[in-house]
Amino acid sequence: MFIGENLTNLRIMHGYSRKQLSEILGITEQAVWQYENQYTSPKMKIVNDLKSIFNVKSRYFYKKDVLSRYVKAENIPLMNIAYRSKVINVISKTQSEAKHVQFLDSFVNYFAAKINFPTQKIIQLRNNVIEFLNTADQDRQTQITHVAKMARHALDLDENTNDELMFAMEKSGIFIFEKAIGEEIDAYSLWTKQERPFIILGNLKRSAVRRNFDLAHELGHLLLHYRVEFTNLDRNEHKAFEKEANQFAGAFLLPEKAFLTDLQTVERITNPDAYIDLKKKWKTSLQVLGYRAANLGILDEKNHRNFYAALHRKGYLKREPMDETISIQRPQKMKSIMDLGFKKRIFNLQQMLNNDWMADVQFLHQITGIDANFFDRYMMKKKDFELTHVSESHTSYSTK
Repeated sequence: MFIGENLTNLRIMHGYSRKQLSEILGITEQAVWQYENQYTSPKMKIVNDLKSIFNVKSRYFYKKDVLSRYVKAENIPLMNIAYRSKVINVISKTQSEAKHVQFLDSFVNYFAAKINFPTQKIIQLRNNVIEFLNTADQDRQTQITHVAKMARHALDLDENTNDELMFAMEKSGIFIFEKAIGEEIDAYSLWTKQERPFIILGNLKRSAVRRNFDLAHELGHLLLHYRVEFTNLDRNEHKAFEKEANQFAGAFLLPEKAFLTDLQTVERITNPDAYIDLKKKWKTSLQVLGYRAANLGILDEKNHRNFYAALHRKGYLKREPMDETISIQRPQKMKSIMDLGFKKRIFNLQQMLNNDWMADVQFLHQITGIDANFFDRYMMKKKDFELTHVSESHTSYSTK
C-alpha cells in the first residue's frame, strides 16, 4: 500500500508545494493531495517519476520511512530554528528546514544505535551559561562578552588562533552539516528536544572568514537563546537577537586580551589594509576586525565610520584580500563516525541504502551535504560477495 506520509515528508524537505510537485509530475495538484492522504495510489509511472525526483527506491513509498523508525515525533521544534539571515523567513521555508533536520536527526540516530558518541560538553556549557545569565547583574553586553570567554575556554580553543574552530565545535557535541539553503540565509541552528545541537551551514561559495563568523554566530544562538521561539518574534525582536549573536561572535573569535595586544601592531587603525596580517592570523574578516576594534574602544565612532568607508571604497564589502587563499573548514565529524562504522563492518552501506534507507547515494548526499564520492568508496564491489555484515554493539567514537 502506498504510504502518503512518506511522499509528504520528501516533498516538504525539498521545499515543494503540492502545486509545484504536480507541475513537475504533469498531474493535478488534487492528485498529489490524494496520494499524500491515501485516497488513491499513484500508478507505477508516477512512482518511478517520484523515485527519480527524490533519489529513493520505489519501495520507499510502500514501507515506513526513516522518520518513522529513527526519530521521535516532534523532536525538531520548528519554532526554535535560529537563522543567520537578513530577513525573517516565511513559514514554508522554516517547515522545509525543520523537515531536513528531521532527516539529519534520523541519520545521526541510525549510527548512534551502534556507536557511542562522546559526552557532549556543549550541553554542560549551555547549562553553565543559563545559570550565569540567570544570576548575573551586569549589562547585557558584559554578559555576552563573559559567555564568549566561557565558550572559548570550554571548547579548549587556543587563545591566539581560530584554526581549530570547527573541529572544537564538532568535538564538543555539535553536529554540523552543509546544504544549499539559498541566497538569503547563511546558516541556521537549533536544539532538538532530545538535546542534540545542530548547525546547518550554507554550501554556497563563501569565504573561510565568513564561514567562521557563521559558526560563531550560530554558537551564540545555541548558548544565549536556548528555546527562544524565533518564529514568533517580530522584526525588531529578531534584529535584537541577531545583534546579540553578532556581539557574541566578535568577542568569541577575537578574545579581548590577545586581540588588544595584536592591535598595538596596527599603524593606521582606519586603514583596512593594515589589518590583513590579523585577518590571516585570526581567520576573521576585515569588517569583523574593525567591528571588534570599535567594540573595544580602539576605534571611536568617527574612526570606525572612516574604516567602514574605506572598506566600501576599496570594494572589500564584496570581496576582501585573502578570501581566495584561506582554506575553508568543512564538517568532518559525521564522516569520521561513518568511516569507523563502515571500516569495522558495523554498518554495510549497501544494506543501509537498500534495506534501511531505501534510497540512493545521492539522497544521502542531499541530506548530509557530504560528497557522493565519500560514500562510493564504501560501496561493496562485486568481488566482495563473500563478505558478510558484522554487527558490533557499543563501539565508542572519539576524536583526539
